[in-house]
Amino acid sequence: MPNPSAAMLVIGDEILSGRTQDTNTHHLAGELTARGIDLKEVRVVPDDHATIVAALNDLRPRFDQVFTSGGIGPTHDDITADAVAAAFGVGIAEREDAREAMRAFYETIGGTLTPARLRMARIPDGATLIDNPVSGAPGFSIGNVHVMAGVPSVFKAMAAGLLPRLERGAPLVSRSLRVERGESEIAEQLAALAGEFPDLSIGSYPFRHEGILGTNIVVRGPDADRVETAMARLRALFGDPAA
Repeated sequence: MPNPSAAMLVIGDEILSGRTQDTNTHHLAGELTARGIDLKEVRVVPDDHATIVAALNDLRPRFDQVFTSGGIGPTHDDITADAVAAAFGVGIAEREDAREAMRAFYETIGGTLTPARLRMARIPDGATLIDNPVSGAPGFSIGNVHVMAGVPSVFKAMAAGLLPRLERGAPLVSRSLRVERGESEIAEQLAALAGEFPDLSIGSYPFRHEGILGTNIVVRGPDADRVETAMARLRALFGDPAA
């Protein structure tokens, strides 16, 4: 049985303009790989209602899980929750359990629930909450879509609570071999090897370091024995610098 598939939708003008660097995709990709969930697509969209709705309605039928980051804060341009509700064709309103979670958090830090903060208690009908131990305002899951904050520390905390609830697959095993030859010199041999191991991902990544031109070859797959067999073939073809 194939691993569950996933997509990520990164939402925010600040990402597209270069003002903010997206680190959430990198974090999520590593966490999903460790759980045997294959991240197949990442898309970045602006803070535009119609664009977010269209992207969600394209992604959610094609992947087992869809994760979003960004656009669930207290300001006028935080429109993700409304767009998700529109994509699913459901209503959205301030919800008591979300409000209580936020109230409890702000009591611990001596803060108050302002109208702006209460915007973050607006949850689409039928959604379940994703806990936020960092800043109180919850994310939410509806269908196979999981909506999380864009702030990296909050995103990581939400993901830590969410991911154990999702169906797992077989974690990928990854091995690498450094070859001090350029990609063009080994391309035909790598293509032949990839044909022998169609169940594995065999990638080549060129480098130049201290005057040495070379290629790191990375083999990935869910079956450790198959990965080791492919690595043995690579070492036979190109040698093993560690030997």
